Amino acid sequence: MEQPDSGNLFAGIPARLDAEAFGLLYQRPGVRIERILSRGQSTPPGAWYDQPGDEWVVLLAGHAELEFADGTRRVLVPGDWLRLPAHCRHRVAATSTEPAAVWLAVHIEPGPPARPDGMDQCATPEGG
Repeated sequence: MEQPDSGNLFAGIPARLDAEAFGLLYQRPGVRIERILSRGQSTPPGAWYDQPGDEWVVLLAGHAELEFADGTRRVLVPGDWLRLPAHCRHRVAATSTEPAAVWLAVHIEPGPPARPDGMDQCATPEGG
């Protein structure tokens, strides 16, 4: 029988980061889960994430601000989560340096729409 994997999402956070750090926690066909660490990093001006699959992300520590292609911004504090549908163009506008911004991201490969009501569009909901 396979044994469970475990760890601590707050362990091993470096005091300094020259770039965002992406750590793979789990992967299987169709799903990838990673911890992302940021200390003041942001997406370069003019660059956008435009991912082929959905992403569900939660900010666990620190603070961050996301910007969307339509110009709207969303400030995130610990506990805030977002589901970013495939091709929802976004960028990290800012992250805290102290404490580090600790993210948990779940990437889901493209598939049929998850919601038949058309709510798979890029949206910037307020609150959690």
